[in-house]
Parts: sequence; C-alpha cells; structure tokens
Amino acid sequence: MAPSSRPNFLVILADDLGYSDIGCFGSEIRTPNLDELARHGARFSDYHTASACSPTRAMLLSGTDNHIAGVGVMSEQKGRDPDRWNVPGHEGFLNHDVAALSEILQDDGYHTLISGKWHLGLRPENNPAARGFDRSFALLPGTSNHYAWEPQFDEDFNFFVRIPPLYTEDGKKYEVEPNTAHDKAGFFTSDFYTDNLIRYLRERSGENKEKPFFAYLPFSAPHWPLQCAKEDRERYKGIYDDGPDTLRLRRLEGLKKQGLVPSDVKPHDMVVGPMNTEWNDMPDYERLCSARAMECFAGMVDNIDQNVGKIVTYLKETGEFDNTVIIFQSDNGAEGATYEALPTMGADLMRVISAYYDNSLDNIGNATSFAWYGTRWAQASTAPSRLYKMYTTEGGIKVPFLIHYPKFAKERQGGTIINAFSSVMDLCPTFLDLAGIKHPASDGKSGSFRGRDVAPMRGKSWVPFMTSKEASNYSGDAIHGETAMGWELFGRAAVRKGNWKLVHIEASMGGREDDGWQLYDLSKDQGEIDDLSQSRPEVYKELLGIWEQYRKETGVVWGTPIRYVGEEWDGNAEEGIVGGDAITQTLAWMKVRKNETPLSKL
Repeated sequence: MAPSSRPNFLVILADDLGYSDIGCFGSEIRTPNLDELARHGARFSDYHTASACSPTRAMLLSGTDNHIAGVGVMSEQKGRDPDRWNVPGHEGFLNHDVAALSEILQDDGYHTLISGKWHLGLRPENNPAARGFDRSFALLPGTSNHYAWEPQFDEDFNFFVRIPPLYTEDGKKYEVEPNTAHDKAGFFTSDFYTDNLIRYLRERSGENKEKPFFAYLPFSAPHWPLQCAKEDRERYKGIYDDGPDTLRLRRLEGLKKQGLVPSDVKPHDMVVGPMNTEWNDMPDYERLCSARAMECFAGMVDNIDQNVGKIVTYLKETGEFDNTVIIFQSDNGAEGATYEALPTMGADLMRVISAYYDNSLDNIGNATSFAWYGTRWAQASTAPSRLYKMYTTEGGIKVPFLIHYPKFAKERQGGTIINAFSSVMDLCPTFLDLAGIKHPASDGKSGSFRGRDVAPMRGKSWVPFMTSKEASNYSGDAIHGETAMGWELFGRAAVRKGNWKLVHIEASMGGREDDGWQLYDLSKDQGEIDDLSQSRPEVYKELLGIWEQYRKETGVVWGTPIRYVGEEWDGNAEEGIVGGDAITQTLAWMKVRKNETPLSKL
C-alpha cells in the first residue's frame, strides 16, 4: 500500500479483564465508549489468548506461539525451577528469535509508540525502546500499585523475589511520584498511560507526523491490587451486595441477550476451594468487604472505558479516527487468585499486607489498600466457561475482543458478532497485511531480520475475511480453516481443532484422576462439562497426535503443573490461608497475629 493509504493501528489491552466485564459483553459495568466501538465495529465471541499475561503479550507482538517467542515460562516462575526451563523459547522475556510487530512496522515507515505495562523483559536490550518503539513509557514488571505507593520496598522485609516497580521512558529510568491522596489529580496507572500516549501522538512532528502510527496502550488495570478513585467506586455501591453467584447468573443473561452465548448454554459449576465460604454463610463484615472489592474492580473497568473515550476523542478531533484500526481485548481470563503473589510479594504476602496496608472496609480501593476479589467473583465473569486465569480451560483463555475499522466490509461491521475461532497470534499477520508489509519469514521458514534469524508467524491474517462482502460464514472455521491450535503453560495444556478441544489440568482442579486428558465438543458444551474422552476414542487419539506435533514444533517443556501456581502458595497454605479474596485472607491473618490460630510456617 502507498504510505498515505496505510492505516494506523491502536491496540488497547486490559489486564485480567473477564469475558463479561464490559457492557457490550453482557456486563452491568458502565462502558459506553467501548460499547459505541462495538456498535459500529465487530465483536469476536471465540477469541483466544494464552492463559496468562506475558505469554499473551509475546504472542501479540510476534504473531507466533509464546514458547517460540521466549515466554514458554513467565519470568516470575522460572526462578523456582530454572533447570526445567533452561531451553530456548523459555527465557522469560520476548526473545530475539522473533521479529516484533513494532520492529517490523518501524522499519517500514510507521511511527511506533507504547505507554503502559510491558512485562516482556527488564534488561536494556529487552526494553521497548530496543524492540522497535520510537517513543515508550513502560512499567517493566508484571504489576504495581496503581497509585505508585510501594512502602514495603523501603524496609528489609523477607519478600524480595522481584525488583520494585520499575518505569522507563525511552529506555531510561523514570521516577513516578506516589499519589498517596489517591485522587484524580495525581498519578494513577490507567489515566497516566492514556494521557501520556495522547501526548506522544500530539508531539509528532516533521516526518513522524506524516507517518502512519502503531500505538500500543497496555493497561495494568484491572489487575490487583484493586484500586480506583472514590467516585468511580461509588458508582457501583450496593450493586454486588447479593454476591458473586447472583452476579454470575445476571452476567449469563446479559451474554445471552447480547447473542454472545446460546440461549440454552449449560454453564460449568463454580470451582471453589476451602476458603470460599458460601455467600450467605459469611459474616456480614466479610460480605461488605468482598462486595466493596468488586465495586473497586468495576470502578477500574469504568475508568479504563473513560480513558478509551479520551483517545477516541483525540482521534476524531485530528481526523485520524476513520483510518485507525482499533483493537480492544483482555490479555487472559479473569484473575481468580493471587497467582503472581508469591513471585511478586514473596511468601510473606500476608505479613506485608498486615505491616503496610489497610484492607478495612472504608479503605479498600485506596492507595494504602491491597485487595483482590477471589475465585468466585472471577467465575462470575468467566461463565459459562470453566475456571479462570492460568488454566487452559475456556475461562482462562477466551477473552472479550472488539475491532473497529470503518474500511472493513460493511457486512463485518455495525455490531456484527463473529463466532469464528481466532487467536491473539492473528493480530500481527493482520496488521502487516493491512499495511502491505511482508514478514521477514513469510515463507513459513525462518528468515533474516536486523541481522538475526527469526521464526515465522503461526497466526493468520483476518484481512480476507474482514474485507469479504459475504454476509454469512461468521462461525466455526471461517478464519483458521482446519488449522489446529495448542496451548501450554506450567504443565497445563490444551489442543483445539474445529469444535473439538482436549484439556489437561491437575485433578485437584477438575482434571482426570489418572492424569489423562479430557475431551469436549465446544459446539454443544461451552462449559466443558461432558468429558467425551472415553466415548470418542478416535477424536481423542487424533488430538493427542496433534498435541505431540505441537510440542515438537514449539519446544514445549512438558511436565507436572508447577507447584504453587494457584491458590495454595508457599508460606500461607499450611493452616488454610489460601484461596478466597484479600479480605478473607487478611482476617484469617489477623487471627494468627492474635494467636487464635497457629501458623507454624510463618
């Protein structure tokens, strides 16, 4: 394409947003700006990522599998068993065996920008500034206090498994002023990331102003700690007082009303642990605190939408809106527990919270609180699917996705719901196709890029589909055909071909007791309830063969699920302080401190 006709690209990525957490996907949370984009664009109902954040980000920027792109294991967990993952593709950062989308676009005349969470490497050679971004503001690790208030790093506490939150701008360290007043005037991640990206766009000059742009806005919200401005939280006061089970039913009805799930869909039962007391059996104060945490989560999502409105307004004011491909998605399923709590806060998480944070009812959501919402609230948003983040069940890898680009065929817009299977790996080939750029390894074999050999993409361009004027064929294999897809992270895995899906998770979370695989027909069973591994042995055998081929092609390090990736992490598991939400665990810890409960390991 001629430079003047090439589109801009804006990728907006939410962190740990559940499938039904925005209005156009059945939510009660107020998201008018996203809903408006969906109304004039398209929603994908069967769009998949990895089961965790940094692997998804690697797939998005490379167009290939996370095991090839360097994040076959997340950096936070690699240190627990380094020998297991001491193989190529498991470096824990976006490696140089792939050409990043930002690098390719930069070399072909695009102005490239990022403002937000990176989580793909800490070293200078892995910084966004070294991976193709002309301007970059980045949170390098996987999480932070959204108000930049991190007092625990000032003391010699026994939890230093990671470095403190580290921000860089254009590759140089950037000091953020903590916002202890937790008000709209000071630093808050989502607001700052968006305002900063708009600043980068406004500051374009000379030839950069004439170039098309690739703008990447990866939020670190609504990832825990759940924090937001009081006015955003108060908008949802009382809405969640009837608990997560009731919310789950409401969300299912919302999805049905939107046409995103079948009206007769059978949802998987909630999977609950020992700390997940039934809502009506919880003490009144715990219910109030738990509902307050969910109110904060809703406020964070509301705030994301406000920021989407800011950047859309900017694009309309500058006349760039109609020539910009806008993508919005989550990076994985909802966060059911503090999966990164051990590597980010250490085994003494509850001691840290007790010493530095205040999770009392009136303080939840402020800079000085550290709350998450637990497995039941997460499963309210992943229904009808099974489980949540870190699992290769649908609840962990199927996410909300919308795309807006007026130059696509009218048959693919105007609120269309596309049920075709699709993957985050498809974004890179789609963007390159729209920009008229050939990938350096486009022949399916490794190619040369910036003096190094790089792997080909495994995703597929949507351009033929999205520019087609056929009004039908929105479902099934309309994009990927008969191509099979695989997933793996920490010993949990899945394979999909057509509507058939093979799943491997540990027995304690609903997997097979004999350590075998489970087989589901997603065309009839979106909840992954009826295991057909025994009744359809021919399909089971075929998909196992596909799994072995996937392992061979991507270099998966296969083994038992990693310890403590889940609710039962080291340091707090012995006496039952596991699972549940931040409030339940905080109150349990308070009993320990009062010597009401022994906790020998701490």
